[in-house]
Amino acid sequence: MSVFVDIVPSESHTDSRPAATPGRWRALLTKAVLPLLSVVVFFVVWQLVALAGIWNQTFVPYPSTVWRAFLDVSTTHDGVRGYGGYLLVEHLYMTLRRVLAGVVIGVVAGVLLGLLMGSVGWLRSVLEPWLTFLRALPPLAYFFLLVIWLGIDEAPKITLLALAALPPAAVATTAAVVAAPVGLQEAARALGASRAQVIRDVVVPSALPETFTGIRLAVGMAYSSVVAAELFNGIPGIGGLVKDASNYNNTPVVLVGIFAIGISGLVIDGALRAVERRAVPWRGKI
Repeated sequence: MSVFVDIVPSESHTDSRPAATPGRWRALLTKAVLPLLSVVVFFVVWQLVALAGIWNQTFVPYPSTVWRAFLDVSTTHDGVRGYGGYLLVEHLYMTLRRVLAGVVIGVVAGVLLGLLMGSVGWLRSVLEPWLTFLRALPPLAYFFLLVIWLGIDEAPKITLLALAALPPAAVATTAAVVAAPVGLQEAARALGASRAQVIRDVVVPSALPETFTGIRLAVGMAYSSVVAAELFNGIPGIGGLVKDASNYNNTPVVLVGIFAIGISGLVIDGALRAVERRAVPWRGKI
């Protein structure tokens, strides 16, 4: 009987391997192959549209033309260094530095504000309309006012990005705090926890998943405001590069800038997802 018992688990373990393999292949297909395939399809369609000649090359250049523009902006060629005297990596570095500064200020302020608004009802009633008002404003609506107040250096750019990042972080955190399980809060109070301890040990952990969602939205809002933030004195900077190239109908360089913003945004969002998986492991896969 003991021999039979030893053999049966071994056989069932052997049988389970093939069943797990298709699942792993499907996960690999979903995470790696399908996104890569979508990129290939995008470039094929782009090439076909350019070949069709429906639009002028000024509007829809060939992918090879954009690639050459990328090489030109990334290197020194014919005595010209990149675009506007700066390489693409230098433009991207300046933009990321501005985004990082604005996002850190906006997210920290937004999360703290959300914790306060979610915990204090009257404060939420007072500040929620102002947050909605700010969230509804397009960046250009108040950027010129910031330029008048703060000049054309870095201050208005970082302030604009911070104001763009603050509402999503504040709104998401407020909603998460309000939705914190009442039963757990009451149980903590029954065990003698103070209000501060309830917020720290119950409310904040339960709010973390939605707060991370708000942070990711805040980063996206800041990125969508980069071009507006770099309208004045934006070179070096990807937004300044895009704006300057558009003035001269230099579509390939504009597309290089757009791809640089989009790809760096994907990398940053992937990093935030990785941090979220570590900080909020109970949320599961996202």
